[in-house]
Amino acid sequence: MALFDSVSLTILLGAVIILAGILSSLIALRFGAPLLLAFLVVGMLAGKAGPGGIHFDDVRSVYTVGSMALALILFDGGLRTRLQTFRSVLAPAGVLATVGVLLTAALTAPIAMFSLGLNVTEALLVGAMVGSTDAAAVFFLIHTRGLRLRPRVAATLEVESATNDPFAVFLTIELVELLLVGDQPWTSVAGMLAEQALVGAAIGILGGRAIVITLNRVALPQGLHAPFVTTAALVIFAFAAVLHASGFLAAYLAGLIVGNRPTRAHGTLVVFLDAVTWLAQIVMFVLLGLLAWPGRLAASLGPGLMIAAGLMFLVRPIAVFTCLVPFAFAWRDTLFISWVGLRGAVGIFLASIPLLVQMPRAQLYFDIVFVVVVVSLLVQGWTLAAAARALGIAFPRRERIVRRVELDLPGQLAQELVGYAVEDNSPYLRRGVIPSWAKPTLVIRDERVFTAAEAGRAQRGDYVYVLAPPEKARSLDRFFAEIDTSPAAADPRLQGDFYVPGTATLEMLAKIYGFAVDPADRAVSLADEFAGRLGPRVQRGAIVRIGPIVLIAHKVTAGRVSQVGLQLAEPDPLPAPAPRGTLGALRALGRRLVAALTLS
Repeated sequence: MALFDSVSLTILLGAVIILAGILSSLIALRFGAPLLLAFLVVGMLAGKAGPGGIHFDDVRSVYTVGSMALALILFDGGLRTRLQTFRSVLAPAGVLATVGVLLTAALTAPIAMFSLGLNVTEALLVGAMVGSTDAAAVFFLIHTRGLRLRPRVAATLEVESATNDPFAVFLTIELVELLLVGDQPWTSVAGMLAEQALVGAAIGILGGRAIVITLNRVALPQGLHAPFVTTAALVIFAFAAVLHASGFLAAYLAGLIVGNRPTRAHGTLVVFLDAVTWLAQIVMFVLLGLLAWPGRLAASLGPGLMIAAGLMFLVRPIAVFTCLVPFAFAWRDTLFISWVGLRGAVGIFLASIPLLVQMPRAQLYFDIVFVVVVVSLLVQGWTLAAAARALGIAFPRRERIVRRVELDLPGQLAQELVGYAVEDNSPYLRRGVIPSWAKPTLVIRDERVFTAAEAGRAQRGDYVYVLAPPEKARSLDRFFAEIDTSPAAADPRLQGDFYVPGTATLEMLAKIYGFAVDPADRAVSLADEFAGRLGPRVQRGAIVRIGPIVLIAHKVTAGRVSQVGLQLAEPDPLPAPAPRGTLGALRALGRRLVAALTLS
């Protein structure tokens, strides 16, 4: 009975710790703190040195859970990345994810040598562990602070954060082997890196295609599509790892393939993976917190602070500016990308590898990296929004978060049913405008179901279901989001419904709003469109109409539009009813004659 009691107590404690982590996320959301930090603190408080008093030193379990969690996080990141976005920033993000990580490790090494008294290889290992950035922490903070980054900056950060983890893992493992086994020819290391990347990429692409084929051709029971994809992602990761290829790169590319192909139950899959990745992160972060003892961390605080400061203010900026020089980024964009190099769970996960293989000084590596991650999250995390606004990289989100329901329609893959609640001040309620590729189908009002034609104009409290292509469903959110209409200093007419930078192209707007653009004008920016129509010196508040939207020059710098307000165009007025009878016809003829004389 004692054994059963012990198992039950372990389950109880584990469940309570995870619940505490979930509830702590509410505090993090309230104060804008990095979510990772909240989970780490919960783990530390539950550990041996904290009030929980749990003695935990099972590094193997932490590494296993961390590997699975990271694989799912990367798969989910690939699933949400548009292939067009991936291609557009592949070059700069790829350089940051490889050369940038290598430069970070090399430039951090002298600081580690000075502060910790390590040799060159040991110092490079510390640099490799903190070489990758944490996408989850970055975009969680951007989301909670209500920021919209410039498209190129956001895409570069997203792809870099998702693709630099495999290279950081490879570099860390190679340096660990170097310390344990001895020197290896650099040609052998380079060949091994190329082999891991190529084989991992091939497995990820083929595995992603296999998932798509299975989803679309095999009649899986209802509700098993999402668990199948999640398990298949882990199979792809583990299979690549068994072949000594990059399992993390394979998982990301598999997600990229699945997310950019029409599949069954896509909405269900995204929602399910949201929950799974959240749970995986919570478990991983809490376990990593359990491994950290506050008393032991105090001894590493001084060197950790020195390395963290050097990484934030010297190493990361040098690496980013060096890598992005060939790609013509504005200096503000480059400076912001360098500041958003938040370190997170991947660094602590990599620091557990020396503990797993019982290397000398393994505990020192773990404690140093833990301090660096916490300092990075505290300093860079809490200043991220201020830096974005100060550099003009991001614009506030005026629309609020909207909940979307996506329903798969068996028998075809081109359309799905997307449902929204009609909120006060939403563009759909205010103006009734919706993209041409979306077709309102059902309306639920007062617990009764109507067709769109029967329901007529939308009313507050309605639930509207729209047929739309799955890959465009997310673009509908802005039409059903409640916009903040509180009094502002600027004229509401100048604010528009949404903001976009002047560098956005006509093709980008056409895809969202469903209007036609001449092929020769697709790459024309909004700023150039204003200049072409209104001349080289555009005034603030100038208006240009394109299709179903009105473009408003919200910010103008040196006569050129830098920020554009998008306002959904008012519906065209209905034509006057045709006059009846001879008298009515004579009156209409008289009005036309007067108009003709006036114009002449």
